Amino acid sequence: MISISRGLRALALLLAGSLAPLGSAMAIEEAPFKTLVADGPFEIREYAPYLVAETYVEGGFGEVGNEGFRRLFRYISGDNAKAASIAMTAPVEQSAASEKIAMTAPVEQQKVGARWRIAFVLPASYTLATAPKPLDPRVTVVEMPARRMASVRYSGTWSEARYDEQLAALAKFVTDRGLSPEGEPVFARYDPPFMPWFLRRNEIVVPVGRTP
Repeated sequence: MISISRGLRALALLLAGSLAPLGSAMAIEEAPFKTLVADGPFEIREYAPYLVAETYVEGGFGEVGNEGFRRLFRYISGDNAKAASIAMTAPVEQSAASEKIAMTAPVEQQKVGARWRIAFVLPASYTLATAPKPLDPRVTVVEMPARRMASVRYSGTWSEARYDEQLAALAKFVTDRGLSPEGEPVFARYDPPFMPWFLRRNEIVVPVGRTP
């Protein structure tokens, strides 16, 4: 189970200056999915494959949140080697340069064994072949497979108590639907920290199997 602590709020404050021009997460590209079932705040979704830049960090939640975000934000801010581009004219020129990548939603955080996985969803315009290569070897670009996910959407703070309450509600929804979790839950944040807490879009998603 993911533990949400004060460290996440510190991570959120780190985002404030960088995301201020975005204004609202509604203008940000999101990971693609199709809603199969909608029941109040709960959904069963079919996610299409999408790319993420991810990094794994060991340590306590607050430490890994800050460190993981810094690595990924440096990557999308230009700490990458742009895929070589070749001009189809004479002379043929080849160049490599840094590239800034648009911020997308959500920012994912997930416990994986003894480590934490922090991930940014990359814009759909990128493929594994065209996504700029991270210069930091601790950051990798991977494709997430198509998956069926159960989700719960809620507003409010990013506190551990609020998270645990919603995770328990999601677990009941999954059981009542005759489904079973097939992986660790993912805490997803769609809004920058300056968004009023009562307007924030927070989600917990968990992979599930098909009904028997």
